[in-house]
Amino acid sequence: MAAFAIAALPSSHICHLPKPPNFMLPIRCSASSPSLVSTRSKAAHFDLKTYWTSLMVQINEKLDEAIPVQFPPQIYEAMRYSVLAKGAKRAPPVMCVSAFELFGGNRHAAFPTACALEMVHAASLIHDDLPCMDDSPSRRGQPSNHTIYGVDMAILAGDALFPLGFRHIVSRTPSDLVPEPHLLQVITEIARSVGSTGMAAGQFLDLEGGPNAVGFIQEKKFGEMGECSAVCGGLLAGAKDDDIERLRRYGRAVGVLYAVVDDILEERLKAEGSNIRKNKGKSYVEVYGVEKATEKAEELRAKAKDELDGFEKYGERVFPLYSFVDYALDRSFSVTEARG
Repeated sequence: MAAFAIAALPSSHICHLPKPPNFMLPIRCSASSPSLVSTRSKAAHFDLKTYWTSLMVQINEKLDEAIPVQFPPQIYEAMRYSVLAKGAKRAPPVMCVSAFELFGGNRHAAFPTACALEMVHAASLIHDDLPCMDDSPSRRGQPSNHTIYGVDMAILAGDALFPLGFRHIVSRTPSDLVPEPHLLQVITEIARSVGSTGMAAGQFLDLEGGPNAVGFIQEKKFGEMGECSAVCGGLLAGAKDDDIERLRRYGRAVGVLYAVVDDILEERLKAEGSNIRKNKGKSYVEVYGVEKATEKAEELRAKAKDELDGFEKYGERVFPLYSFVDYALDRSFSVTEARG
């Protein structure tokens, strides 16, 4: 059930890779309106690294507070090991906060949901890495959870993180800033995303499906978390249904874009003789080739930005969401070392 920000390769290899000569794709603006062209142009100069890393510091502090070691300590230590991992980019919570701020919300009201998304994200990665799933010995440049704590404790840690995320939303979100019905919508959205028709379905097909299933696998394993993260920010802010659907399509496109680009970058490492390997899951590049994957990445970037054009009225508040799209493609900086 790996999500859109997991980046199958350690960040030290992703963020500083030279790109193939024909990999950098031109930014295509389908909008004819001069104001839309101007919005995209201005967004291209947005300082995403500063925005992202400053948010990460706050999110890391909140996550540290959210999972204190209690009894039984072994489970909490295993939970903290994955949630507070140094290689975590915090893309799901950052996207959630960005979507919330798009509609004028105070980011502090979104932090409980943002933290819950990271807990759910971490839980899915713990379970994905298990020997019975993708059998991955490492995650984010360090040993995977079960390698350190054992399979039994890793399963329990993942099991504990899912409900902790829901409880954190309910108990920590300020009721004077976010009405209760909005929280119910958020919880429903997260439950849908990780459930049997969402990320779990993607992991099932990754284990059992044939090569023709790779598109659906990408949609479910990676697109679902991107979609959920963006939508939860909008739901917290009380966004209208049309805006929620735009966020849904945008987030899914960005999530899959991350995965496709990861596949392309991994293929380059393989060509260079690196023994770094993803997991045993199915790769878009392995099925369709680099050229087709590169075309797919361009399509996804265009789709994501087309959806954001509908938020032009929010001005500069949409810039972070535009910037996420380009970052998903070019990985132009590293955010993994932001700490408070």
